[in-house]
Amino acid sequence: MTSHLQIQLQALTKPSARGVLTAINHGIEKESLRITPGGKLAQTPHPPGLGSALTHSSITTDYSEALLEFITPVDTSIENSLATLEDIHSFVYQQIGDELLWSASMPCIVTGDASIPVAQYGSSNVARMKTVYRDGLGHRYGRLMQAIAGIHYNFSMPQKFWDQAWQNAGSEGEKADYITERYLGLIRNFRRYSWLLIYLFGASPAVCSSFLRGRDKHGLEAFDEESKSMHLPYATALRMGRLGYNSDAQKNLSICYNSLDYYVDTLSQAIKQTHPGYEAIPSGQDGDYQQLNNSLLQIENEFYSPIRPKRVANTGEAPLCALVRAGIEYIEVRCVDISPFSSVGLDAEQMRFLDTFLLYCLLEESPACDDDEQKTQAINLEAVVNYGRKPGLQLNNGKQDVPLSSWAQELLDTIRPIADLLDSEYDSGNYSASLQAQVAKVKDPELTPSARVLREMHEQNLPFFRLAMAYSEQWAQYFQKRHLAPDKQASFNELTKLSLQAQADIEQSDTDSFEQYLANFFAQYQAL
Repeated sequence: MTSHLQIQLQALTKPSARGVLTAINHGIEKESLRITPGGKLAQTPHPPGLGSALTHSSITTDYSEALLEFITPVDTSIENSLATLEDIHSFVYQQIGDELLWSASMPCIVTGDASIPVAQYGSSNVARMKTVYRDGLGHRYGRLMQAIAGIHYNFSMPQKFWDQAWQNAGSEGEKADYITERYLGLIRNFRRYSWLLIYLFGASPAVCSSFLRGRDKHGLEAFDEESKSMHLPYATALRMGRLGYNSDAQKNLSICYNSLDYYVDTLSQAIKQTHPGYEAIPSGQDGDYQQLNNSLLQIENEFYSPIRPKRVANTGEAPLCALVRAGIEYIEVRCVDISPFSSVGLDAEQMRFLDTFLLYCLLEESPACDDDEQKTQAINLEAVVNYGRKPGLQLNNGKQDVPLSSWAQELLDTIRPIADLLDSEYDSGNYSASLQAQVAKVKDPELTPSARVLREMHEQNLPFFRLAMAYSEQWAQYFQKRHLAPDKQASFNELTKLSLQAQADIEQSDTDSFEQYLANFFAQYQAL
């Protein structure tokens, strides 16, 4: 019997599908902490030479004023995306003086919440909303969690793929609805198998002890006699576990992506309904805004998930409303650690495997999920986060407990025809080579980035901070010596000026009070 995956692959081998796979769209959003030469979080404001964090298309900030975020435009070329990311780093190093960019996901030396400045975006209503939202995150979860950095990987299929896939499926209903359903299927499969990405690419098995100061129940072990670093010996990506973007308040928020209506309804209700635990935080009383509202979620971005459905929103449009208006446009993978071993935190080999893996999630059959499966997924993910390299580790595949190594090998074997097809389209062997590199990691856990971090800490007798600092200094020297082409330099200089003017224009055009601005924004959710 021909499998669902085989049928999908056969459709992509037809002459009419030629060029579809080489037109896959990528985008990278990479976060980096600005740090002092001594390795502490920078307390300086967003450098003027980087333009406006509110309106710049390539360089902004996330939670903290010191947490830069670099954004590459949509591109079909992995090499172009990485080259653009390198150019952004090179330009940033021209503007930050003696500061450095931290090379890891888990933070540098921090001295509590007070040492983490919240991002500022100017005096406009939209700018104030962004800062108040971040203030709210700090009150709800603590600012330390917001100093963790990661990489978001954006992925979408070209229109030609959807035209042919919809036609092959019978062209029933609206094409936009079909595309949304297929992306939801990708997301469901991703959540089933995302533990594999955590194992293969997790690079945060240890943290600086300063990150845990005042936290007694972290469950980590001292790495060295001085307890300068804490770790778990078989951990892969502590950033994705209890130390990172996790929330007790959100644990009962069950979302399994069976339909867009379900996804939108669940998140919008969490935004509209008050949460007792947040009622004591001022949300506008007497003009005091320390959070946007006292709901379980201030806005949908507060929902922490390793993957999100996305659509580019219109100005002032809520993200959920954009999805309702026109469906899912692309997906955002949010579980990628920054690798200290790469100049920009990831490389072409990793991106090729991400594409191969995401194609598998899209093309493979994806049944609806339920609460029990969601719980199993969460248990699997936590096990791999904390013990992913432990010999004999067992995961539950929905039917029974199986060794991680055998399930991972089975998945990679199933994915292999997709890598072969991509190589055929690109007339190369790069995708098969990328997959083979992951097979090697399954056979030998010492080849994983997480193992390499701990091994280098041991071999060089360095705490986590010192190891990450050494790589930060190495990449700083690399980018400080790397010269931008004249046209690239001119483009970045122009973007700086245009972004500052755009911020000024927004500030001058505001007519509503902040209270009215928020009322208008949140009124959008009432129609959902």
